[in-house]
Amino acid sequence: MPKRRQVLSALPSLALLLFIYFILFDTRIKPPPVVFSNTTITQQETPHSNTQSQFSLLIGILTRPDGYDRRHFLRLIYGIQSSPIAEIDVKFVFCNLTKAEQRVFIALEILRFKDIIILDCYENMNSGKTYTYFSSLPRILSRRYDYVMKADDDVFLRLAPLALSLQPRPRLDLYYGFVVPCPSMDPFVQYMSGMGFVLSWDLVEWIESSNIPVNYTYGPEDKLVGLWLNMGNKAKNRFSNKPAMYDYPGTNGRCSHELIPETVAVHRLKRWAQWLDVLHFFNVTKALEESKLYNV
Repeated sequence: MPKRRQVLSALPSLALLLFIYFILFDTRIKPPPVVFSNTTITQQETPHSNTQSQFSLLIGILTRPDGYDRRHFLRLIYGIQSSPIAEIDVKFVFCNLTKAEQRVFIALEILRFKDIIILDCYENMNSGKTYTYFSSLPRILSRRYDYVMKADDDVFLRLAPLALSLQPRPRLDLYYGFVVPCPSMDPFVQYMSGMGFVLSWDLVEWIESSNIPVNYTYGPEDKLVGLWLNMGNKAKNRFSNKPAMYDYPGTNGRCSHELIPETVAVHRLKRWAQWLDVLHFFNVTKALEESKLYNV
């Protein structure tokens, strides 16, 4: 028993060492080549890619500083996806750091991946984080995007279908997502679910400058975004992408349905078994080539 206790007590330290090792030395096994710059994470062109994107999209995944494993997993998920018609950047978004180890480990992530935005706020779910995210972007980004998305870290986004669904949409006054209540198909009824919704850049600028959003920041944040837009008579172009966006089967009543090929987003992936089911269904590893170096 004493030996077993010693082993168990050593596991947290071992996990931290493995995390640091991955950040510093993970240079040999990678998904298809990705270019890391100071402001973007974009896929390198493939022979089948168009040389000119038709629009740009920033996806901000709202998460927490301590979610190291989830961020690494999502980097794998989105690092192997691309769209020939859109320039898509994925960033991880959270509030101010509060622990000494966060300042070290997250600094390593930033040095290695350059895909993190740290907002000037305290970590919260319904106390203004979404407002801080959107209202900060025009000031902190060195460029503008056609669209900005807010996404949860328990949603699987398929970037190519997402881009295709945005391609014909207006670039101005756009509010896109999964409309609530679940049975509704009318995007003007209430608001878009927080699983993942898109605003055009002009609406992001409006959130920064308007007196409406800043005075309504406490409460369910996806619901508040709909309230802001309705009070400001904004988002005249609304699109609810059902049934392509939905909750994982069996997790949320009428918001859920079976996995379908035309999926854009699957939400409420809380357990690894659910992620595995989704990744199997969409055959995300189909590009893996045969090699003498591995047997998968």
